[in-house]
Amino acid sequence: MTINALEAQGLTKIVQDATGSLTILDDINVTIGAAETVAITGPSGSGKSTLLGLLAGLDVPTRGTVRVFDQDLFALDEDGRARLRAEKIGFVFQSFQLLPHLTALENVLLPLELSGRRPNGATPVEAATRLLQRVGLGERLTHYPKYLSGGEQQRVAVARAFVAAPPILLADEPTGSLDVHTGEAVIDLMFGLNREARSTLVLVTHDPQIAGRCQRRIELHAGRLKSA
Repeated sequence: MTINALEAQGLTKIVQDATGSLTILDDINVTIGAAETVAITGPSGSGKSTLLGLLAGLDVPTRGTVRVFDQDLFALDEDGRARLRAEKIGFVFQSFQLLPHLTALENVLLPLELSGRRPNGATPVEAATRLLQRVGLGERLTHYPKYLSGGEQQRVAVARAFVAAPPILLADEPTGSLDVHTGEAVIDLMFGLNREARSTLVLVTHDPQIAGRCQRRIELHAGRLKSA
């Protein structure tokens, strides 16, 4: 029996604001298969990033469940969810989220140190160095984020997400902070690495061209599922 990479059932997120309750996501049901590429689309404020964060276990729903390779994500405590992410999920943030006091190499080493994984039997330093070379940053290993351009920082973030060879990669507007040329290069890199790894790729995007490169779209409108 084939096990899906991600399954969300009845996923709902409600927060309190000054006017009362605000429903960000309302009864979302989606299934994403292993090795599938999926774009999450919709207008600003439709709940795209919230959905991605819930699929990663970075946020907790008001109601509903998420299963990661049939593991109930929210049956785990916070430490358990962190361990599952270290083993199963890579995440690319729009704002890069690199640690400023660590070099490019040290930032990419983090997932290997947290997960203990050794892709292809390589040492952590070998694996991180090799991937940074693949993304064109072999000469920037010892540079700190403040000395890297936006495109270089995003390539470090992509390398960090892929270095432990996670079976699922989630990306939140990965080109949102980049110019068009640099954004295209980062997306080409992500899809290329994803094809090689045969992993599941789920990304939030406003760009119809990027969405068109995925096998399927999940479209949200005002917190509700419009199409999947």
